[in-house]
Formats: sequence, structure tokens, C-alpha cells
Amino acid sequence: MDPKYAKFTVGQIIRHKKFGYRGVVVDVDPDFQGTDEWYQQVAKTNPPKDLPWYHILVHDANHYTYVAERNLEIDNSGDPINHPDLKDFFNDYSGGGNYTSTRAPN
Repeated sequence: MDPKYAKFTVGQIIRHKKFGYRGVVVDVDPDFQGTDEWYQQVAKTNPPKDLPWYHILVHDANHYTYVAERNLEIDNSGDPINHPDLKDFFNDYSGGGNYTSTRAPN
């Protein structure tokens, strides 16, 4: 994915605009990669499918979400994320709202 088209990057801490939860980006899709059935059932606001979508580990939860870019904003709290799978994706928290990935670059 060309980073100039995605507003957020892997390791960046975000906040959901509507639901207020915090999380960290673990992957970015250049456009919607889910099923039409999932989109109809879950994406009630009909966000654009042709813009980036993000895989997010949700703070203080055991699950992740799949969210359209327009529903996210940068989280400026400076607080780290608490999630049981965090160590599978990241090895360090910078304290500035970003994690360092354990994945090798493509």
C-alpha cells in the first residue's frame, strides 16, 4: 500500500470518532476487503469501500475491529494500548503514540 494514500500507519494509536474507543493500527487495506454481507450488517453508515480500511487492536479488549478511515482520528492521549495480542505485532512503544512493529518490512 502506498503510504501517501493512507492517513494512518501500522503502530499508530487512534480513536474511533463515533464510538470513542482507542486502539492501535496493525494492518492497512487500500480499500474494503470484507464481504458484502459483513458490510451490510456492520458498516451501518456506509463508509466508502474505495478508501483505506484499518485492522485495529482495541484497548482494554480481547478483540480487534475493521474500520473505515473516515471513522478514525489520531489519539493524542499519549497512553499506551492494553491488548493481549499487542506483543504479537509490536516490540516497543515510543511514548509518542506509536508502536514499533515486530514484522519485517515488505
